[in-house]
Formats: sequence, C-alpha cells, structure tokens
Amino acid sequence: MPDFSRMDGVAAPLPIANLDTDQIMPKQFLLGTDKSGLAAGLLYDLRFLPDGSRRDDFVLNTPAYAGAKVLVGGANFGCGSSREHAVWGLLQSGIEAVLAPSYGEIFYYNAANNRLLAIILKPEEIDEISAEISNPAANRLSIDVAAQTVRTASGRTYSFRMDERHRQMFLEGLDVLGASLKMLPHIEAFEARHRAENPWARVLPLPAGAA
Repeated sequence: MPDFSRMDGVAAPLPIANLDTDQIMPKQFLLGTDKSGLAAGLLYDLRFLPDGSRRDDFVLNTPAYAGAKVLVGGANFGCGSSREHAVWGLLQSGIEAVLAPSYGEIFYYNAANNRLLAIILKPEEIDEISAEISNPAANRLSIDVAAQTVRTASGRTYSFRMDERHRQMFLEGLDVLGASLKMLPHIEAFEARHRAENPWARVLPLPAGAA
C-alpha cells in the first residue's frame, strides 16, 4: 500500500504575499471542459516573459528547483477568486504541498478537498524555512502528516495542525469524493430509514411515455 503519511522532496521558496489565484492560474487557461492541461498555465506570468520565452531567473525554472514538490509561499497565499483550477494546476505540476503563514479561505479548503497539503506555520518559521531552502544544497523538506511536522535538511522541525477530517483524508489517500463514498453505507441506511418512516415523501417514477 502507498504510504500517504509522509512526503519528501525539493522545496522552492516563493516569498510573494497575496499571490492570488489569477496569478497561480491565469484566466486564459480556464477554457477547457475538464481538469486536464492546467500544468501549462501554472504561474504562467511569473514563469514566462510576454514574448513566451522562459524567465531563467524564476525559481521553478532553475535546475536546482526543477521538480519541486513543495512551495514555501507568503501570507494570504491563494487569495482572490474561488477558481479551483489553481489547486488542480499545482497538483498537475507535481506540487504536493504549500507552506505559508496564511491562505485565502476558499483556496485553503479547495486544497484540502483535493489533497493538496496546505500547511500553516508562523511567519517567522516560514522565513527560517525560506532562508534555508534558498540554498540549493539544503532545499529539501520532509513532511510527516501523521505527526504533523515539517523537517528541514538541517534537522529543524516545525509543528503544524490540521483539521482531523482532512488529516484522515490525507492519511488514507482520499479526496473529498472518496471521503464521502466511505460513508455510503450510512447514507444508504439513512435513505432506507427515511423512506420507511415517510412513505408519503417517496418520489414515484413517471408513467411510461410521460414527458
């Protein structure tokens, strides 16, 4: 069975306060009818120049941070519109976790429901981690969801707290739909009981041929 309780990988510093969902996933990438292809739009205006060429100085475009699994961001990460595409794009790009002092509320719960780990740490802790991972030789973080800790390459450990429901979702490898389906026997039992107790509320099928 996969171990969903831990993750370890390259972490990239992105110390931008109020990084909104339009910056994370610009509007021109919202035209599809499904979730596919959003990795191409992630942080597009930060990753590319107006002529479409790469910004070589942007952290995720540098060799040391290629394939980063964690972003260490600024305050109010994911503020702005409620577009869930921002979360989907991060996940499609291989980002499994974000660390920040605070989040836009809707982004935070979109992240939790899609299994993007959004960790809240104190501003001074984020600053310490950002300073350490800015050194490419020390740019890895280990996150233990079961213990709710973040460990840096130098051995510093930071504690965070998660809502217990979302913590269990991460530990069991579930998104919000999977967590809901776990309750299917209870849902079906309630439905049967409700119908038995309230037969007058049953929705009857339409007669054959009825519009």
